[in-house]
Amino acid sequence: MTHARRRGEAVLALLAVIVVAAAVPLYFAFIPYHVHTDPAAVPSTTDDVHIATPIAAVEESRRHARALLVEENLPGLSVAVAVDGSIVWAEGFGYADVGHSPVTPLTRFRLGALSKPLTSTAAALLHDRGRLDLDAPVQRYVPAYPSKQWMVTTRQLLRDVGGVHRIRGDNNDAMPAEHCESLDDAVAMLHDDPLMFEPGTEHRYSVWGWVLVSAAIEGAAGEPFDRFMMRQVFEPLDMDRTSPAETRGLDDVASYNAGSVLRAQFGIKKTSLPPDYSCVAGGGAFLSTPSDLVRFGSAMLKPGLLKADTLATFQTPVRLASGTSTTYALGWTVGTVELAGKPARMVSHRGNPRDGTVSLLTFPDLGLVVAAAANVSSAGGVNPFALRLADVFTRHQERGPHPK
Repeated sequence: MTHARRRGEAVLALLAVIVVAAAVPLYFAFIPYHVHTDPAAVPSTTDDVHIATPIAAVEESRRHARALLVEENLPGLSVAVAVDGSIVWAEGFGYADVGHSPVTPLTRFRLGALSKPLTSTAAALLHDRGRLDLDAPVQRYVPAYPSKQWMVTTRQLLRDVGGVHRIRGDNNDAMPAEHCESLDDAVAMLHDDPLMFEPGTEHRYSVWGWVLVSAAIEGAAGEPFDRFMMRQVFEPLDMDRTSPAETRGLDDVASYNAGSVLRAQFGIKKTSLPPDYSCVAGGGAFLSTPSDLVRFGSAMLKPGLLKADTLATFQTPVRLASGTSTTYALGWTVGTVELAGKPARMVSHRGNPRDGTVSLLTFPDLGLVVAAAANVSSAGGVNPFALRLADVFTRHQERGPHPK
């Protein structure tokens, strides 16, 4: 088979994935099919040892979770809450797949862009150890990436102000049709593209900038990116349900696959191919659970894995060359919200990969972390729901323990 033919088939497969993935929200929005109709009947699975908080907070949060599944026609939802470094509640609701396997606290979800804060933590670790100079040209660690019309640094890439994009029409961060055997393959895709703008002058969401961040981590660490993430980030934080998306043999990934739904309802014989995240690495490839995410978020609340000044640096929003401030730091979105009637600083990130919507909210001044994940793309209610849970737990924590 010629290279052109293989590429043509890959492009057709990608188009099929895009069409079917786009059908999910449209299908659930316009076709009179509802996964759940009665909030009280939504099944759930929890690990009782995690319930170590005011019971009233859990009961109220469960009502919100079940209502969300019915209101937004979500097949499945998983949530976890941690307070002062300990998981106090974790529960799965609804179904992980068309076969109605239950969502449990162990069910994995694709993270998409929520992979970025995990990746930024690896860069921060190497910076703490003096192995990664954030302000050096990225070519110091990724020599295969050629010099462009401006210098670009790892710090700028972490801030999404580096201007690194695959320039393909209007969609500069589309999933590649190719499969990457290594990060070298992914970096090679950027070889001929100029920077879209002078680094530091604009803030623009980028997956491909984070491909370079991943490659810089690999170069500075002297070992494969995935292995460094597992050894230095996931294992120390007991994130044993977090892994690269290309890990083989996983059968517990939540995905209410559109192709399966359409086939069941309309007799369509062929489903779409599974997504291939091998080329996007730390820009969107990881799988995890809300429980693992709140373990990770809790480690970002205080010094331990990272030094105090490093945490502060990575959670400080970017100021552009023009002096304009943004809400994005080094792999984190930073802002202020109202919880229990009071302002609270929130450091967060969200992701919207194929077959999923995920949200991670941390509140450094409250010791509170909330994570939520659904198995449908573009589930707009997931992030507001996570924020609502933060409000619920803040209110109940202020009232003190609820008698059992």
